[in-house]
Amino acid sequence: MATGKRVKKAAEGIDRDKLYGIDDAIKMVKERAKAKFDETIEVAMNLGVDPRHADQMVRGVVTLPNGTGRTQRVAVFARGAKADEARAAGADIVGAEDLVEIVNGGTIDFDRCIATPDLMPLVGRLGKVLGPRGMMPNPKVGTVTMDVAGAVKGAKGGSVEFRVEKAGIVQAGVGKASFGAEQLVANIKAFADAVNKSKPAGAKGTYIQRVAVSSTMGPGVKVEPGSVLPSTDARQ
Repeated sequence: MATGKRVKKAAEGIDRDKLYGIDDAIKMVKERAKAKFDETIEVAMNLGVDPRHADQMVRGVVTLPNGTGRTQRVAVFARGAKADEARAAGADIVGAEDLVEIVNGGTIDFDRCIATPDLMPLVGRLGKVLGPRGMMPNPKVGTVTMDVAGAVKGAKGGSVEFRVEKAGIVQAGVGKASFGAEQLVANIKAFADAVNKSKPAGAKGTYIQRVAVSSTMGPGVKVEPGSVLPSTDARQ
């Protein structure tokens, strides 16, 4: 079946103008995840912020209760005992000057990047390489830390970083189509709660404006924001 026809068929039964409760939305997304691989379930949230203003930036990290279903390759910039701690915690790549040279040469064989504070002047040289990929270590999301073991275990165990994009959208993979519906709903609610708690001081009006869920190859389903947040917090 041609891609266009497959997508059109998958969208059948979804009312594009309706906001669904998260339970119904996940059910529809899972039913339509028919690819030959285990599709990633993604959530996208449109926020009432303008990221061009420093006081409206939204950024953070959240540990999903049921993990992401994806194996994260983690790199750690550290020396000595901290490098040993990182390796013992399961880091895939550990180094200092040598790792900087490798990354600067264009080889980025990892998904997450962690650094000890003392190495940030060195890692800072990689801003043009790691920055555009959203992989630059940052103390605000716990990736610049002396607790490298905890950071590595968190990255391996299902922690997800989020950062609002220019259009005011924040999105993330929150599991796999093979996950149970309850697992996906719990992950999405945890993600939405973390984004909600990261509301910046400069945000005006409705903060969480729209929410949608989808699978890698499937159509999006619009979600009622109140179904992923406590009723007192919804759409503040």
